[in-house]
Amino acid sequence: MRVQAPNLLSYPVYWAECFGTAEYLPMSRAEMDVLGWDSCDIILVTGDAYIDHPSFGMAVMGRLLESHGFRVGIISQPDWQNTDDFMKLGEPNLYFGVTAGNMDSLINRYTADLRLRSNDAYTPDGEAGKRPDRSVIVYSQRCKEAYKDTPIVIGGIEASLRRIAHYDYWSDKVRKSVLIDSAADILLFGNAERAIVELTHQMSRGVKVSELGNIRGTAIIREQMPEDWTEIDSSRIDWPSNWPKNIEPNKNPYDYDHNPQTNKSCASKNEAGKKKAEEVKEIRIIPMPLASKQKLDADKTYIRLPSFEKVRNDSALYAHTSRILHLESNPYNARPLVQRHETKDILINLPPIPLTTEEMDTVFAFPYQRKPHPSYGDAKIPSYDMIKFSVNIMRGCFGGCTFCSITEHEGRIIQSRSQESVLNEIEKIRDKVPGFTGTISDLGGPTANMYHLNCKDDDIQANCRRLSCVYPTICKNLKTDHSETTSLYRKARKIKGIKRVMVASGLRYDLAVEDPEYVKELVTHHVGGYLKIAPEHSEEGTLSKMMKPGMGSYDKFKRMFERYSKEAGKKQYLIPYFIAAHPGSENEDMLNLALWLKKNDFKLDQVQTFYPSPMAMATAMYHSEKNPLKKVRYKSEKMFVPKELDQRRLQKAFLRYHDPKNADILRAALKEMNRTELIGDGENQLIPAADNFRTNNNYNKNQAKTGRRKKPTRC
Repeated sequence: MRVQAPNLLSYPVYWAECFGTAEYLPMSRAEMDVLGWDSCDIILVTGDAYIDHPSFGMAVMGRLLESHGFRVGIISQPDWQNTDDFMKLGEPNLYFGVTAGNMDSLINRYTADLRLRSNDAYTPDGEAGKRPDRSVIVYSQRCKEAYKDTPIVIGGIEASLRRIAHYDYWSDKVRKSVLIDSAADILLFGNAERAIVELTHQMSRGVKVSELGNIRGTAIIREQMPEDWTEIDSSRIDWPSNWPKNIEPNKNPYDYDHNPQTNKSCASKNEAGKKKAEEVKEIRIIPMPLASKQKLDADKTYIRLPSFEKVRNDSALYAHTSRILHLESNPYNARPLVQRHETKDILINLPPIPLTTEEMDTVFAFPYQRKPHPSYGDAKIPSYDMIKFSVNIMRGCFGGCTFCSITEHEGRIIQSRSQESVLNEIEKIRDKVPGFTGTISDLGGPTANMYHLNCKDDDIQANCRRLSCVYPTICKNLKTDHSETTSLYRKARKIKGIKRVMVASGLRYDLAVEDPEYVKELVTHHVGGYLKIAPEHSEEGTLSKMMKPGMGSYDKFKRMFERYSKEAGKKQYLIPYFIAAHPGSENEDMLNLALWLKKNDFKLDQVQTFYPSPMAMATAMYHSEKNPLKKVRYKSEKMFVPKELDQRRLQKAFLRYHDPKNADILRAALKEMNRTELIGDGENQLIPAADNFRTNNNYNKNQAKTGRRKKPTRC
């Protein structure tokens, strides 16, 4: 039987309920005075503009806590150079809640090639530079400086994906858990409704944050684990053996360092570096069954991960840790994880239990104004303009794409709203949102067509450890009947005043082809001329590293799309998305993809380069050059990873083979690859010939394989 969780609204309401509901959560003392508040119980600090809309995390958390009777204030995009803005609402009675916003602050500011972005979609008028890098750390430190005794709770996607030691692409090193660097008291990961409600009610009863040790969806710092708990060493899942002769045979790389690395002298560090360079025989990791047969108490058992010091210095152990983390992500069978950071343990409690449909409906029914806070005046906020006429119908994604962090943050179990809840929101948009002309811009979510698609059997789901429900094949236990979605589309179109309902979210086409009626409904009524889908690549080797389906599913969907478009009398087109420089993607793979694009007459305008985000499986591949989708072995063949700037630019150029600006770099690459037959003006050739071929171009043929000319500039 699956674990159950208390209903979100089953808690007794806090006494401050008597103050009623705020039109907008206050951002100033003056607004607090109007509400009759002498103080806030919770102050939420965010790197985004405050938009009172269910698509923005701080609005959801604030309205949820308000529904429980708590007084919640918002500090939006504070000046982080001093503490003035952090003190403008006074000291909260319970805690500061800190988030970077809807996006990771570094991804928000830097491109995949580490160039500064010129704007910020979550800021009035798109102005860049209104939040610091690593906002969670900076905001938490300022809160602590302002009120040193006030607890700090961190959450949101930036904190969630940094809950353990993680590879940081922007500094090109493994960093500590953000709990350590921020000096916060507790971290909430994933969708945090359950955790924040439980935490807040306990704190309101006088429980200290340091005593909140076992709330699902939280991570905390411990000096050590309780003695009556059972520790499972992660080496029981992947066991290191075949030690180099100059390494102590009994030394366990999963043990934490008792002496902090920071206390080592320069001489000892240099000696360690020499020793590492002298090691020639590799260590491999092989499966090892549990040594003990005794039944363990599930409530007092945890897995010990390799320490921060170990994963920082050993990329194979980093890949192993990533693998364990992802295998322990099902909320119904996961175990707590513990990772040592110098003299302290980071305890990552069990993942949160997904919200029920009733609870999802509750969250989306709060009294949102569905507009930015009035203090922004007439300023345009790009992210709001993008979603103000859209409706989110579900959360989560069971695709498990290795380059994406949605699964790590929202989970694999789909949490869907009821049709009634979705239809009510459409009516609210029609009636309340200025400028609405009758078109719902998107009826979707992380993936457009996973609404109410779940495991057929609760017991099977509770025992499953698959990383994806659809890769390498669609699980036989997964519901693929899209009738709930089709029914929702039809009802939405019938609402008075609604002219069109579009589906702009990405589509999982390998699922869609399992239900032709859904594809017909989608193509006939809900495509605005173009439909976004994401094959991401054409080559099986690279697709296997992404955990994406082969091109057979794409071809099948394309035939259905074209057939139903023709039957509807519409000229409609597929817009495929592809990724360059993904771990495992060789130059030959990108060449084959370019040839596929030309054969299918695709001339892509915008293309993506792989962006290593914290905690993603593909990021572990990028850092370690190992494949954590399989059991990690030191002697495993190294995966090719295009890391250098020249390599990444070349692979991106293959995606835009038709751009004259890329002709020289591609001609040089084809010569180096001995594929000169593809240079010319023929139908089966990729790049036009050029008599004035320049040898002084951005791609030096001597660096075609190594690409050692230049790395992206780190921040």
